[in-house]
Amino acid sequence: MRFPSSPLLLCCSLLLGGIWALPARADVVFAAKSISMPGVVLRTVTARISEDAAGGVDLQLQAAQADVAAMGWRRLGLTLAGNLQRDDRMRWIFDGSARVTGAPGGALGDAHVNIVLSHSADTLLVNIDQHQAHASVAMPLDQPSHAQISLKNLPAGWLQGLLGTVWSGRTTSGQLNAELALDVRNVGMQSSGQFTLNRVGFDTPTGTLAGQGLSGSGRFGIDTTAGPAQIDLDASLTGGELLLGPIYAQLPGHPVQLGIHASVQHGEFDLSRLRVNDADALQLDGALTLDASGALKKLNLHRFSANFPAAYQRYGKAWLGTLGLGDLSIDGQLSGHVDLRADGPHSFAFNTNGLDLVDADGRMAVSGLRGGLDWAAQGDRPATTLGWQGLKFYRVPNGAAQSRWQSHDGTLSLQQPLEVPVLKGQLRIGKLDWRPAAAKGRRLDTSLVLTGVDMAAFSHALGWPAFPGTLAGAIPSLRWVGDRFELQGGLSAKLFDGFVDVTRLSLQQPFGPAPALSGDIRLRQLDLGAITSVFDFGSISGRLDGSIDDLRLVDWSPVAFKASLLAGSGGRISQRAVNNLTTVGGGGIAAGLQGMVLKLFKTFGYHRIGLNCTLQNSVCEMGGLEAVNGGYTIVEGSGLPHLQVIGHQTRVDWPTLVRRLQAAAAGAGPEVH
Repeated sequence: MRFPSSPLLLCCSLLLGGIWALPARADVVFAAKSISMPGVVLRTVTARISEDAAGGVDLQLQAAQADVAAMGWRRLGLTLAGNLQRDDRMRWIFDGSARVTGAPGGALGDAHVNIVLSHSADTLLVNIDQHQAHASVAMPLDQPSHAQISLKNLPAGWLQGLLGTVWSGRTTSGQLNAELALDVRNVGMQSSGQFTLNRVGFDTPTGTLAGQGLSGSGRFGIDTTAGPAQIDLDASLTGGELLLGPIYAQLPGHPVQLGIHASVQHGEFDLSRLRVNDADALQLDGALTLDASGALKKLNLHRFSANFPAAYQRYGKAWLGTLGLGDLSIDGQLSGHVDLRADGPHSFAFNTNGLDLVDADGRMAVSGLRGGLDWAAQGDRPATTLGWQGLKFYRVPNGAAQSRWQSHDGTLSLQQPLEVPVLKGQLRIGKLDWRPAAAKGRRLDTSLVLTGVDMAAFSHALGWPAFPGTLAGAIPSLRWVGDRFELQGGLSAKLFDGFVDVTRLSLQQPFGPAPALSGDIRLRQLDLGAITSVFDFGSISGRLDGSIDDLRLVDWSPVAFKASLLAGSGGRISQRAVNNLTTVGGGGIAAGLQGMVLKLFKTFGYHRIGLNCTLQNSVCEMGGLEAVNGGYTIVEGSGLPHLQVIGHQTRVDWPTLVRRLQAAAAGAGPEVH
């Protein structure tokens, strides 16, 4: 922080000192190409001194260009006008106006100035008023580089020039008061003092350091005399918003203590000391470094302690939102440390005595979390235990479990197999090695076995119809590649007296706003009677085989697949099922006499049923058993009456097809009378 009107102060000192040395005259005019003093250069200077009737003099001074390097002021216009008197104590007293053009925030654009110069007291006193802003300066004449400054209701924008000498930030709003000392050196300056803020705002070109509506008080120190600018700040802030790299805070109505020591050079911002103390929410001590582009180079929190939900609402919501977890309900406490650098994580640890977390979108929930993890990129860390009372992943509930972990040379390993109850079945994690600092694709090594999961309960959890059967499978290897999980092996569900096998599973951005799931599905000998009874599609007997290849779901909705379904061993089909298959294919049954005869029967024999769909760009390319008459056969009849269902629409809008399927599954398909 720095008094913004130092050029005026130094100009006045120069002017009054010169007048005191001049002989008494009625009119004096002088001009100079430039006048230089420590920290100030005036160019194209003209001054007029006229004796007034009261024995004083009227002064006018203009400088076409005023530069104050320490303040970051360049090419300012300066006009000084007023009356100069000498009182009975032999003090020079100047009273007048100052107009500075081009200064940040309109500083000294139209100011009233009162100056008292006393050689006996070796002091120059300056008082400046502009609207509600007031500044007073006291400076010894034998040490003009030192000043004691008092500021009241100073617009924060007036400090923009000074901030520009220290970092790339700019003030945007608010006012401040300050009491400070200022020393201008041959190179740079030093300043320290105390201040109060009233709804101050600032930002930076990179947007990684910013504040808005900040109020509070504290002490500061600035030193730009040797190498990088050094800034010390100890403040108590109340209200407003603050962004320090990845740390975004919505400050509460009670005081929050903030302490920093920053080194600023060439746009890089190095906080070697960062301390935050919000009594009922968050306490942390650490360091933070941002490069000139605003990218994070280092975040080392030696200690943090968070109490929820206050810590989440005030400090964690924005950061977790970047991870896809922007709407959480959290209750409990968490403490630990983290060391994150440009080349990746170096260590982290956390511990909790009790934490409950629920994602509003239903993607994740944990209750009764206790214990913690402790990891380091090098060496060994003590073993830890982490357990929970309940855990949900995409609405699938898991029972209580407890795990034991230990870090060795960068690998955090599960120390013994973990068995987790899941919907009357069990998930067994035989091994799990996590390498947080490893290259992509080598961060995770695990094996999973799923047994006896009740499909009816699983379907209910996901909001599906109640499928009977059980789900099981083995995942011998799971890879974490970037933001994607790739599962080697597969899952097998015993459904409808047959099997559904899922392979090549991949889940991308599982906690993001649009998770993407891909894989292949094989259907083997499913009982069509059981399937159609669940969906109220109309009854079909027989067995179903098929495949759904290159399946891709985004936010759990299909966007692409190649599906082929075949009931090739024959069976019987009801009138309702015939109508629904006809509606899906956009076709019809045979017309004429055969169509009239078919209306007399409730069920029909069939030889084969086949339906294909390739979804791409929201359009489904439809097909069936074989091409016929510009369409394709969906149902090939067997016996009498002979049934044949033909599909005529080969390209169907996907939302339209979904509506047809939903209506058919709900039993709302058209009936033949």
